[in-house]
Amino acid sequence: MAAQEEKRESLWSQMALEVQNGTQAIRFAEGRSFGAHRSVAGELVFQTGMVGYPESITDPSYRGQILVITFPLVGNYGVPSREDRDAILQDLPAHFEAKEIHIAGLVVASYAGEGEDYSHHLATSSLGDWLKEQNVPAICGVDTRALTKKIREQGSMLGRLLMQTGTKTLTNGAVSASGFATPSGTTAPSTPGLSNLHAVNDALVPNGQNGANGANGYFGRSQEVAVYEEIDFYNPNTRNLVADVSTSQPKIYSPSASNALRHPSGRPVRVLVVDVGLKYNQLRCLVTRGVEAEVVPWDYDFPSLAGKEYDGLFISNGPGDPAMMQNTVKNIQKTIEEARVPIFGICLGHQLLARAAGADTLKMKFGNRGHNIPATNLLSGKCYITSQNHGYAVNAETLPQGWSELFVNANDGSNEGIRAHNRPYFSVQFHPESAPGPRDTEFLFDVFINTITDVLKDSKHMQQPVAFPGGDAAENAALKPKLSPKKVLVLGSGGLSIGQAGEFDYSGSQAIKALKEEGIYTILINPNIATIQTSKGLADKVYFLPVNADFVRKVIKQERPDAIYCTFGGQTALQVGIQLKDEFEGLGVKVLGTPIDTIITTEDRELFARSMDSIGAPCANSKSANNMQEALDAVEGIGYPVIVRAAYALGGLGSGFASNKEELVDLCHKAFAASPQVLVERSMKGWKEIEYEVVRDAQDNCITVCNMENFDPLGIHTGDSIVVAPSQTLSDEDYNMLRTTAVRVIRHLGVVGECNIQYALNPDSREYCIIEVNARLSRSSALASKATGYPLAFIAAKLGLNIPLNEIKNTVTKKTVACFEPSLDYVVVKIPRWDLKKFTRVSTLLGSSMKSVGEVMAIGRSFEEAIQKAIRSVDPSNDGFSERPALMSIDIDTELQTPSDQRMFALANAMHSGYSVEKIWELTKIDKWFLRKLKGLSNFAKEMTTYDVDSITPVLFRRAKELGFSDKQLATFWSSNEPHVRRARLEHKIMPVVKQIDTVAAEFPAYTNYLYTTYNGTEHDVDFNDRGVMVLGSGVYRIGSSVEFDWCSVRAVRTLRANGYKTVMVNYNPETVSTDYDEADRLYFENITLETGKYKV
Repeated sequence: MAAQEEKRESLWSQMALEVQNGTQAIRFAEGRSFGAHRSVAGELVFQTGMVGYPESITDPSYRGQILVITFPLVGNYGVPSREDRDAILQDLPAHFEAKEIHIAGLVVASYAGEGEDYSHHLATSSLGDWLKEQNVPAICGVDTRALTKKIREQGSMLGRLLMQTGTKTLTNGAVSASGFATPSGTTAPSTPGLSNLHAVNDALVPNGQNGANGANGYFGRSQEVAVYEEIDFYNPNTRNLVADVSTSQPKIYSPSASNALRHPSGRPVRVLVVDVGLKYNQLRCLVTRGVEAEVVPWDYDFPSLAGKEYDGLFISNGPGDPAMMQNTVKNIQKTIEEARVPIFGICLGHQLLARAAGADTLKMKFGNRGHNIPATNLLSGKCYITSQNHGYAVNAETLPQGWSELFVNANDGSNEGIRAHNRPYFSVQFHPESAPGPRDTEFLFDVFINTITDVLKDSKHMQQPVAFPGGDAAENAALKPKLSPKKVLVLGSGGLSIGQAGEFDYSGSQAIKALKEEGIYTILINPNIATIQTSKGLADKVYFLPVNADFVRKVIKQERPDAIYCTFGGQTALQVGIQLKDEFEGLGVKVLGTPIDTIITTEDRELFARSMDSIGAPCANSKSANNMQEALDAVEGIGYPVIVRAAYALGGLGSGFASNKEELVDLCHKAFAASPQVLVERSMKGWKEIEYEVVRDAQDNCITVCNMENFDPLGIHTGDSIVVAPSQTLSDEDYNMLRTTAVRVIRHLGVVGECNIQYALNPDSREYCIIEVNARLSRSSALASKATGYPLAFIAAKLGLNIPLNEIKNTVTKKTVACFEPSLDYVVVKIPRWDLKKFTRVSTLLGSSMKSVGEVMAIGRSFEEAIQKAIRSVDPSNDGFSERPALMSIDIDTELQTPSDQRMFALANAMHSGYSVEKIWELTKIDKWFLRKLKGLSNFAKEMTTYDVDSITPVLFRRAKELGFSDKQLATFWSSNEPHVRRARLEHKIMPVVKQIDTVAAEFPAYTNYLYTTYNGTEHDVDFNDRGVMVLGSGVYRIGSSVEFDWCSVRAVRTLRANGYKTVMVNYNPETVSTDYDEADRLYFENITLETGKYKV
């Protein structure tokens, strides 16, 4: 019986996705079920958010829809308790937007939280278990990028997820069928013919399968084929979905007595909430602001309420077509005509208010669903990053007299908000309550409640429009007019050093390009001859002089520039800016971008700590010291362990951890040798280290371009850490808590351009501290630019001229604006390169002082694929994540506890030797999600050694490639050679596909060919009709091979293009100019190996 159940479970695990194309059904993909084992039909929609799946799938606006999540890894941080109650709305769940999951089904590329693979301090179960509890089907193993492109091109379409009902066995041309019981106990029908069959072992790939678990063939022999249930397509928009999700009875939610706002009569101020698909966070946003919320059903006759004891009308979000909601619209019309209370609507509520006012709504081609959508306020001119989920929109052209647009989508021009001219009525299409998504527009709840209290104080406010913060657009533009300098001096970084390498050649080159595009004459000071920025044809004039105050002063007096940039040359240029701060005005030079005073604040540890304290942004408990005694006194109030940091130091020079007085004294001697001031602060070693790249323009528009999670916990300098982008183990609450703080910090500091903010995050709570802010372009900035396709340095140079973000075009899509936050549909891994073996007496241990000389970046559609690529990129001798027998003599426990430049191989050796994930975590504090992924690779590698090139099954072979194992690596497992493995792979038709990096997760077409290859996909993003010349880049920087070879690569490409040749660049170094996507006709961010090179040829 147990064997029968096991077989049924394995058979049930297969699922198919079909889409409707006209009158035809097209089998788009076959993959693996990880939710409820049942079929479902609905409208297929995609969402580009990278976090927040628990909030998204409980959003009632998704009712009846099959949700496609474009980010490939879903389930990483599990699901919080369903039993936890909200602290404010006490009978409602604490972590979700409704009491149940509302999506009809879920489609993902890779289910990354299977079994116990999820990791988060609040998680109590996996996503898959929750979906099964709620009877919601889900499929993984789908090329979601290809599916997103299909929806983008054809518009929202109907889809269906079909469960497997049995198998058919092909024997000598005959077909024999076997069925098995469906969940309801009936035998599922089989379908005649072979169109409904799936070859189980030779079939499309189970991409989403986690690690190595169960990869050895799903269902047995290759003769077995899967049969799927047949159900009809279903269009949920033909029914009243709101009636399904709205509350059935009125219910009141009250604020705490101490927080409650009072009506003049003494009762609480009450907002009537019309529930047309209400998200719970909208209630939280109202009640936490002191108002009582009475939630009523969608068809409630609120205009006829006796006594009218409500002071504002709020209309929630919800699903479906607003044209079907005539009863609700009529009730809103009566309230508008009555002119007694302010009105605020969100999403569907916005559309219903517009229809009640007399406007029309329309169905969009595929809607707007994501967390990065820019909406411009037409009153103030400010652009906000918003969270959205809608398939219908207000037709602004039909707005009646007395109403006008309030917000407009900066990308597609669609309506995002309306307001009445002489009444306090307004609504927005986006979700200011977020959950998931950014909280930038949550202030609109304050606007609404302030309007209510104003009306209660004086009824004349009912004859006035809503007052919005932010000022007048024309006045704001006049305060910060565009700058038009004729001549700008750009400071380079000088010679390369640890912590300051080729990334500043890249950022400086981008800045000069941006200035030249604006018609500005550029002067560069940089003595480094082996750089692109000093090459002929870029800057108008180059001075090969030391970047120091004396020479910069002389050049300014000679050239008389109008302005100067100090933020594109690393620490070297910043120091010059600080030294000449008081002289620039007398020299007639304006500092562009971030003010020098801001730079001083971020570089001086004590000033920075005070500045953060003034806005309530938490920093580690710390004290500054100017001598040894002050350092010893400081630690008395903090307690050991502490970290000692030197001010104004590059790459953490002179910093380190001290657990006792002797270690502190030793560290301070080193720190004071590098700087006149040190900061002694509480050690948070073992916490997560998280980074955000933040951008702000002169009009105060802010975005976060990229967030990154360090594989290594705090304790290792971020330049020596493995870094993963985007973060993999942060929930939406974590992600946006840190994002909100980052935006608050950059605004407070007054940064104009780009800055990097680093956090320590307690893995067992939401406690966090700001480690530092770099108010300049950095190595992390270069990594973020290449990881996202967003040209940070180029944009930062434009912002320094006071050009607003929403007036700069996204150069990748050529349609969207630069005021947005990139959506990734891939994973990026950065690994540093150390050359410590070349120095006999240098310690190989890693700590808070940076030692790496270069870094590599790899891109994949799974973490495993990306990290294996990255490991190979660091050194050609590395096959991937595999043990190193040469290191087996080293004590593994010691190596794990005190990491060195061999730490990845120490992890591999530990796993190969049988160490559990729990034991390795105890020794390293590396997040268990990362460790379990690596453990899956280690287990799979062991399994591979039991096969050879002739006995390996096609399914296992393909799975190996999806997990990032190279042909060379597999040849080692199978005692074969790389050409033999390659031939076998081609015979099995296992080939990679080429995908684009487009900043928008395929939501808009891309016009640049910034590419990578992956085995986790089914179709190419580009064609291969052009013929050209491939240029191989120099790869990672190392001692003896650095930026000079990048210069060679770029000059080669430019010469070929000048002579009419199409060019292909292959490189994997994020610090280089050659990996800028506009240098070559096609850029492959890939390993330079026989396997990848042959494929591209």
